[in-house]
Amino acid sequence: MKRNTLPLLLLAMIFAAVPRADAQAADWQQIKIPPLPAFHPPEPKRVPLPNGMVIFLQEDHELPLIDGVIRIRGGSRIEPASKVGLVDLYGEVWRTGGTKTQTGDQLDDFLEIRAAKVETSGSVDSTSIGWSCLKGDFEDVFKLVLDLLGEPEFRAEKLDLAQKGAFDAISRRNDEIGGIAARESRKLAYGANNPYAREAEYATIAAVTREDLVSWHRSYVHPNNLILGVTGDFDSTAMEAKLKQVFGSWPKGPPLHEPEIQFQPAKPAYYLVDKKDVNQSAVRMLQLGTTRKNPDYYAIEVFNEAFGGGFSSRLFSDIRSGKGLAYAVGGGIGTAFDHPGVLRFSIGTKSQSTVESIQAIYQEIDDLSKKPITENEIKRSKDSILNSFIFNFDTPEKVLRERMAYEFYGYPLDFLERYRAGVEKVTTTDVARVAAKYIHKDQLAVLVVGNTSEFDKPLSTLGPVTPVDITIPPPPEEKSTRPGN
Repeated sequence: MKRNTLPLLLLAMIFAAVPRADAQAADWQQIKIPPLPAFHPPEPKRVPLPNGMVIFLQEDHELPLIDGVIRIRGGSRIEPASKVGLVDLYGEVWRTGGTKTQTGDQLDDFLEIRAAKVETSGSVDSTSIGWSCLKGDFEDVFKLVLDLLGEPEFRAEKLDLAQKGAFDAISRRNDEIGGIAARESRKLAYGANNPYAREAEYATIAAVTREDLVSWHRSYVHPNNLILGVTGDFDSTAMEAKLKQVFGSWPKGPPLHEPEIQFQPAKPAYYLVDKKDVNQSAVRMLQLGTTRKNPDYYAIEVFNEAFGGGFSSRLFSDIRSGKGLAYAVGGGIGTAFDHPGVLRFSIGTKSQSTVESIQAIYQEIDDLSKKPITENEIKRSKDSILNSFIFNFDTPEKVLRERMAYEFYGYPLDFLERYRAGVEKVTTTDVARVAAKYIHKDQLAVLVVGNTSEFDKPLSTLGPVTPVDITIPPPPEEKSTRPGN
């Protein structure tokens, strides 16, 4: 009997030492979480030149590398409508076309043996040239960058190759429903002919000549259009002196005058791309958004995270996890730096739940007034935003590029610091206000890309439907063959 009591006593002692589950939960909830420390990212040195060029310098001695980028005002939003795609071609051929003394292939060889990179690109509002190299190769690589900046050749055979690549992309642009939805939703939100939405076609790509690329370079590559950022293993004083010597005597060019862009969003209705070879639907519910200069920006950020921004958002929890209607769902009030973003709610669902998933979004919008975003939801959203915020700027290079963006778009250079403080101050009242102000389900243009023969209900049960034609216009010289359709 005594031998049997010893194990029992040991078990009793073990269980007595383990706290009850409710006590553990209570202890966990009582843990004091200290506030996040003050955010002080490394501050790049800003060096304005008399000719209008602005330079940012950020030392980073962790690795023996020097990286840089020059951002140049003027992008595809100001290219002529008859030559849409010009800036994309320019951004490619600028690098591949080489310089007056070296072909693009020779530049490839030069860079490869040094494990260095020099890249050029074009975007909607700017073009850019950037480099990355070892500290010991900086002088040679930077000279190449200056050659491309001053004497690009835009060789005709490289333009021809870039045009063929663009033709191939056009021919494949209707392959995936996600790509179709993204392209057509921009047209609905901004207007089909708006520079933020228009698409290159065979004819507009074919219309671009080498002379167009040369003319673009001459028109926009002037110091008063340039912002240069350099980060890496260098001495700022010496680098500043070098860059002033290189760029300081470069004369100003004419000021850039961008035309005012008109936005003509589509009327609230249902727009359908009937794609018979798929078994799923891509849904986009759209409205014009706003800019980041809007005082509501911080409240919008918190609302977006709570309502449609992640795995714990309302849309994900209710529509995907709760109802199982979508494999992907989310969205919010879109913002951009210098033009309105797109308010967008996106759904990826099987064909058989297309209409039901749209109705589920409508229900979630209705519930915003009946069941506003709660204090707990807001706290979770703020934590998510602020805890991930630091990782967006955890290297000097990331901070440098963000500062350059603020300079480019005319934002305060401390916008990064203001962002965190602005998010922290958002209240439930702020979030409810922006939800009521910007989201109106009767003003949404709803785009559906999918196979109508498999829908759970006809889309017309929700309202009038407008078909969307995604036929690819043929090249001017081959109208009978209609490639790519």
